[in-house]
Amino acid sequence: MSLNASSSTDSDSLSETKPLMETHVDVNRRQYEDIRSNDRATRESAQAEENHDREVSTQSRGNRTSAQRRPARSEEEEEDDTLLYGAKHVIMLFVPVSLCMAVVVATISSVTFYTEKGGYLVYTPFHDGDKADADTGTKVWQSVANALILLGVICVMTIVLLLLYKFRCYKVIHGWLIASSLMLLFLFSYIYLGVVLQAYNVAMDYITVALLMWNFGVVGMICIHWKGPLFLQQAYLIVISALMALVFIKYLPDWTTWVVLGVMVIWDLVAVLCPKGPLRILVETAQERNEPIFPALIYSSTMIWSVVGMADDGSDKKKKKKKKSKKKPEAATAEPDRVEEELDGGFLEERPTRQLSQSTEETARAVRAARVLGDTENGQRTNSPRNPTREEEEEEEEEERGVKLGLGDFIFYGVLVGKASSNGDWNTTLACFVAILIGLCFTLLLLAIFRKALPALPISITFGLIFNFTTSLLVQPFADRLSASQVYI
Repeated sequence: MSLNASSSTDSDSLSETKPLMETHVDVNRRQYEDIRSNDRATRESAQAEENHDREVSTQSRGNRTSAQRRPARSEEEEEDDTLLYGAKHVIMLFVPVSLCMAVVVATISSVTFYTEKGGYLVYTPFHDGDKADADTGTKVWQSVANALILLGVICVMTIVLLLLYKFRCYKVIHGWLIASSLMLLFLFSYIYLGVVLQAYNVAMDYITVALLMWNFGVVGMICIHWKGPLFLQQAYLIVISALMALVFIKYLPDWTTWVVLGVMVIWDLVAVLCPKGPLRILVETAQERNEPIFPALIYSSTMIWSVVGMADDGSDKKKKKKKKSKKKPEAATAEPDRVEEELDGGFLEERPTRQLSQSTEETARAVRAARVLGDTENGQRTNSPRNPTREEEEEEEEEERGVKLGLGDFIFYGVLVGKASSNGDWNTTLACFVAILIGLCFTLLLLAIFRKALPALPISITFGLIFNFTTSLLVQPFADRLSASQVYI
């Protein structure tokens, strides 16, 4: 009985332990299946990462091979671009320079106001050389003295402008330039309009003149010192240069004008080419700061906009860029991988998956594999936004690659041609006109060769002076003698 009882109790205990064993086996089987599924997921993620790495390596190899093939093609393209760029520069400069000289010549030929000597500039105190009984020695030393005084004033003004720009006194410079533009656009333009109306005997009331001058001056100030159409900005700069050239022709003594032109050739060479030249330092400082030189001083074939608060705007932009650059590494470390950053062009998107970086490594690797698979399938979608940005950058580079010429060059070109035309000799005038354009071509050729800022006055003014004196002293008397003898060549 005892045996039967024990056997019955044993059978009961076995029957009770069977369900427990079955539950344990089920749990173990599920755990085993979970482990296998995790292993399978990790193997798939690792395989996907390997495939992605292979694709990236093949793309990098292709980029290397394409980069190795590029130099030969880029050199040819650069040569073609240089030739085309030089031709564009010639055309872009010939038109405004020709218009400026044409305005000066037309005014000198039709209006006698600018050829009559009624007064002189403060910077030229010696003007006895214009008297009829003055000897050659007096003319020479007074002309040289006046030219040196004027050169000293120009040097001081240039150095003051350089110091103001060096220490970022942009508002002072803008105030200075705005005052000069106001004087040219309102006062000198009013004098010019009155002289022209008087020369052509045209009646006009003061109300109409006031409206014309107000509109002309205000639009010019907006276009030059703020924003406006490129065509209007260029037109106003040409008009300002022509007016300043006419002022120099009227208020400079005759011999002093020619000496000043020769002195300006030497000054332009020293100021631009010398390592410590003020104009060279000004250009290099502007290039280091990546800022355009003030549009009131430079004629540009492309738009140059400059506002008074440019220093504050630049500092704010730099601060924003620094903040963004500081945030990017933090975001990159928060991401489980940088593959998404590379594929998205460096722009990180805020997604809820950033919280997964704190989870286990297996989960993070699975998320990365899913992202990699999704990004590789949508490779065209991720790569397509790059093309518009590159095209926009190329367009911006093309816009920035404009030819720039100082307004002082326009002014002295106009002075040379206007002074040559004041004698009434059209042969000399045309010779100086052609000489300036030829010198401009040579300057652009040197610019294409050396690829740095070069002075525009020396070659053009030197050719102009040579052509002026040779034509007026040799060619014109020879042509008059031939016409008197009725000999035609």
